[in-house]
Amino acid sequence: MSALKLKDGTEIYYKDWGTGQPIVFHHGWPLSGDDWDAQMIFFLNEGYRVIAHDRRGHGRSSQTANGHDMDTYAADVAELTEALDLKDAIHVGHSTGGGEVIRYIAKYGKERVAKAILVSSVTPIMLKTEENPDGVPMSVFDEIRVGVATKRPQFYHEFTDAFYGFNRDGVKTLQGVKDNWWRQGMMGGINAHYECVKAFSETDFTDDLKNVAIPVLVLHGEDDQIVPFETTGALAVKLLPNGKLISYPGFPHGMPTTEADTINKDILAFIKG
Repeated sequence: MSALKLKDGTEIYYKDWGTGQPIVFHHGWPLSGDDWDAQMIFFLNEGYRVIAHDRRGHGRSSQTANGHDMDTYAADVAELTEALDLKDAIHVGHSTGGGEVIRYIAKYGKERVAKAILVSSVTPIMLKTEENPDGVPMSVFDEIRVGVATKRPQFYHEFTDAFYGFNRDGVKTLQGVKDNWWRQGMMGGINAHYECVKAFSETDFTDDLKNVAIPVLVLHGEDDQIVPFETTGALAVKLLPNGKLISYPGFPHGMPTTEADTINKDILAFIKG
């Protein structure tokens, strides 16, 4: 097990395999670096150095009492990338991890990052506000908080259906995928998962997106039931100075797992392009 002790004493677990240009994977809520298995093995075999960490409070990292906000997440990534001396890196973020990527680059990573990929990302902002009238109502996120706080094991089991689109007609349920999601979720701390709901839903990444000039690929499923495409991916690419969008009809939020072949090829083409 590889773990980095941060300045505040938090231990961040990470996997670091291979050599070559580094690709850093940032997972979604409430998962761990294991959610990138299909990408880690693919890009390792393509000759890249692949790195995936567990966010604080998630997976095998410390279950800290504090720091479950996007600024702290980005600062943790900065410490990790400096400790590993990562340069000319590619950063790939899914869902909450997409917000983490763009906040990290905007605040710390402009000299270390070559390109970024936002997959089903929560950017620019999920919550419905006066400035974002088409966003997701607060009541939806309050329901998630109640589910986490009062019935987390069952809530996580049920959440996977919409996450992977298994609730759609004609889509075969993959029990192993559901079980693996549940396994990862239950490894983390309940307080971290509860507080992260605010981080992924209420953080406004508009300025971060505008201030990231490197090439950024935005990948989003048009049938994303968790992070709606029209109010996130479709808007995020318009804010990026050097953004490119690929949207996928019918693909769900968890498409890095269920549609790994397509996602991996599109990421590889972008990296090599």
